[in-house]
Amino acid sequence: MSLPKAELHLHIEGTLEPELAFELAARNGVELPYADTDALRKAYRFEDLQSFLNLYYELMAVLRTERDFEDLANAYLARAAAQGVRHAEIFFDPQAHLARGVQMGTVVEGLSRALSRSEDVHGVSTQLIMCFLRDESAQSALETLEAAKPYLDRIVGVGLDSAEVGHPPAKFREVYQAAAALGLRRVAHAGEEGPPEYIVEALDVLGVERIDHGLRCMESPELVARLVRDRVPLTLCPLSNVRLRTVDVLADHPLPAMLDAGLLCTVNSDDPAYFGGYAGDNFDAVRSALGLGEERLRELARNSFLASFLEHDEELRARYLAEVEAYEF
Repeated sequence: MSLPKAELHLHIEGTLEPELAFELAARNGVELPYADTDALRKAYRFEDLQSFLNLYYELMAVLRTERDFEDLANAYLARAAAQGVRHAEIFFDPQAHLARGVQMGTVVEGLSRALSRSEDVHGVSTQLIMCFLRDESAQSALETLEAAKPYLDRIVGVGLDSAEVGHPPAKFREVYQAAAALGLRRVAHAGEEGPPEYIVEALDVLGVERIDHGLRCMESPELVARLVRDRVPLTLCPLSNVRLRTVDVLADHPLPAMLDAGLLCTVNSDDPAYFGGYAGDNFDAVRSALGLGEERLRELARNSFLASFLEHDEELRARYLAEVEAYEF
């Protein structure tokens, strides 16, 4: 679906399509344990979040140079633009690269080279959000923030991702305080596999402005009321939820109930190469499986721009919102 939209929950490493993975592997002399792209696609059968993460980190081995990260970002931006994405706030996971000996500058410079040209080349405005891996130590997160300081002119905010269960947001209180002091925006994954209490912690302890996922807020009427009252955006990823078994089938997704409750929901692709669809594909899927009408879809698109970190350019946000209203299904 080409309805104009912002994508606010997108892991750039999760856009690594099998064809590009093999191309980069050949370029960098990395041997992948799969015979070909078909064999690799068959590996994209996940039982849960951890089984996905195991493959996700394995394939990162092909990302070595600035050119690799530039090619990765360019490939995503081209696909996103074709599906109506007009603004993208892109996550990246520096710890996963630092652990492999790939320096922060290599990652940021490579991604930035693609992002700096994105409006001219793809018609997509962009921002970059650095995520901390929650299954790594709090000290590692602090060291990662320190390593990022020379590049903060190109990083708008920080996030928190990876395996959620057993890693509550409060573990990262200190690094989020440090990020806030540096003027960085703050988001965090919470309430995907973790309980509603993790969402509350992310708000109260980390001071986040958006909740990534947040599905399990629906288990707490008090939390839903708070999220509605404070207009806290939720960046939902429907196809991801099904592939990771958070929701059994898309027809059971709580998105309609969340919208009916007044929650500020957005629809995003998460790790589209792994989960079977980019932003427009997710819109098509919820339209079909959940019977969302044109006005609901327009509401989701409108929400995506309202929830974005575009305060620095309200004129641009207004232009995007006007495109949403003018769109003809």
